[in-house]
Amino acid sequence: MVAGTKSGLRIAVAAAALLALGLGCATGPSMFQPAPSSEAVTLYVDAMMLNDLDDRVKAIEKLDAALAMNPKFAPAFSLRGDLYLKMEQYDKSAESFEKATQLDPWSVKDFFSLGKVRQILKQFVEAARAYAKACELEPKHFSAHLGAAQCYYQLEDMDKAYEYGQKAKEIDPDQAEPELLLGNILETKQNHPEAIASYRRALELEGNQPRIMVPLAVAYLRTQEYATAKELLAAAVEIEPKNAMAQQYLGFAYLKLKDTDKAIASYRKAIEADGNDWMAQKGLGVTLILKSANENNAELKQQGLAAWNRSLEIKPDQPKLRQLLDKYAK
Repeated sequence: MVAGTKSGLRIAVAAAALLALGLGCATGPSMFQPAPSSEAVTLYVDAMMLNDLDDRVKAIEKLDAALAMNPKFAPAFSLRGDLYLKMEQYDKSAESFEKATQLDPWSVKDFFSLGKVRQILKQFVEAARAYAKACELEPKHFSAHLGAAQCYYQLEDMDKAYEYGQKAKEIDPDQAEPELLLGNILETKQNHPEAIASYRRALELEGNQPRIMVPLAVAYLRTQEYATAKELLAAAVEIEPKNAMAQQYLGFAYLKLKDTDKAIASYRKAIEADGNDWMAQKGLGVTLILKSANENNAELKQQGLAAWNRSLEIKPDQPKLRQLLDKYAK
């Protein structure tokens, strides 16, 4: 069946369902909503067709006209939310989905979409609430559970984040994303061994991806497994040479392994990738000053002090670094 035929069939089915609703044939929760008029249904179907043609502005005009006739036409609000989401007008999308969920409090799709838009807007309280409702309505909804976990993580509610993340993992154990998130949650709880286990499972599921390799390496650094961390980070920067975070942590791993030359090179690559990386500047300063002390090299010391000064310019609130700078600058 060609795409146009599928689209036409979908619109025809939607139209028939809405017309049935208009004739009072609805069952279930939607039967308590006011039936849309045939004119409103026609405008809604026109909007669906225009959406399929990617004429979103005209589609919204049709929906607005339908809603002027029937302000309680939930599917029209839902479609309008979809259209505004595609147009990246997130505030208007959220407003539409909010209205759709008020009119149809059984719509899993609209609660999930509302959560998605609120998450994009970084309105994590509202997003978590919407995702949680979608999970309540559909307990096996993988993406809703993952979204709820992500939002609770942003809200620093690690217990709820873990609860929803674990449920997402149970729903689809072949997805790497819940394992990665659970690793982040466990790291926040300073449960480094369990975090490492989660990151390793994510790596097994998705393969060598720096977005997993770097946090796994950081967890190894925190358990003082510097050689293992170094191997992971070196592999990550082979894949993404301009990954500033990976280069910065690789510099730290080399520093702990007492390979100052490689540490300096990695910190400098981190700074090349991100000139505002205050941690890389700080680490570079530490390494240069250690090297200057070993070699009695005044020039290296001045380079180290300059790196510390740059770190403090980027992030002034570093009292311990400022004390070190005052000490070594004398």
